[in-house]
Amino acid sequence: MISSFLMVGQSNMAGRGYLKDVPQIYDEQIKMLVNGRWQTMTEPINYDRPTAGIGLAASFAGAWRLANESDQIGLIPCADGGSSLDDWAVDGVLFEHAVFQARLAQRTSKLSGILWHQGENDSFAGRSAVYYDKLSVIVAALRAELGVSDIPFIAGGIGDFLSGGRYGAYFTEYNEVNQALQKYANEMANAFFVTATGLGANADGLHFDAVSQRKFGIRYFESFSKKNSVLAPLATEDDLLNKIQKRPLTKTENAALLEISFASGELSLQDFEEQLTVLNEL
Repeated sequence: MISSFLMVGQSNMAGRGYLKDVPQIYDEQIKMLVNGRWQTMTEPINYDRPTAGIGLAASFAGAWRLANESDQIGLIPCADGGSSLDDWAVDGVLFEHAVFQARLAQRTSKLSGILWHQGENDSFAGRSAVYYDKLSVIVAALRAELGVSDIPFIAGGIGDFLSGGRYGAYFTEYNEVNQALQKYANEMANAFFVTATGLGANADGLHFDAVSQRKFGIRYFESFSKKNSVLAPLATEDDLLNKIQKRPLTKTENAALLEISFASGELSLQDFEEQLTVLNEL
């Protein structure tokens, strides 16, 4: 059965890394939920805005596959850019949507973890002071609604670059939010914190760049697999990313990518058929 993971939070969980900046991750055993059904993952996974791009979930899934070569993983995209904890309040539309999507996924998968990244929109006007309490209510309700009381909850930190970016004067309480996230991980069962130390941003100084998102996903998987918080960059990040991004594709996967290129207008019919013929002769 597919092991599935719920993706929740705001834009840095959805992903805003530029698609052109990193090699794609394509693996038929990595699925994403679309219209209640599983299909092979392509990025953007979480298309919440026209600016959606590379997030952390693809490399998380790639790392999961390195450790589970014969199994499938499924991603349930439910993050929404610009959302605050109030937007994620229990019985609100984002909360209900995430529960609905996760329940659909549970019909054909085992829900194995909740991946969370959110906090920028609670980093001002004193909102950080109640972050811990609000998050506690939301996570407890998610677990209860989905019948997974002991499911791992993994939350990533806000990047240090936030204070110096275009919106730095606005998000003045990001350190306090990070502290609240770490406190939650320290005090709650099966909750873990993943540091953003050393990760960089797009030119906006708000969103993690694509390379950093790939590394972030590796850290999230390390946290999930070891059932522990990750408080420093991992020495193995680059090696693991190379293995994930340079994984030899199967003939079926190569054919599927050719089909995507043709259907999206990147290949002419003649080029598509010629390349497909060459592939089939291998």
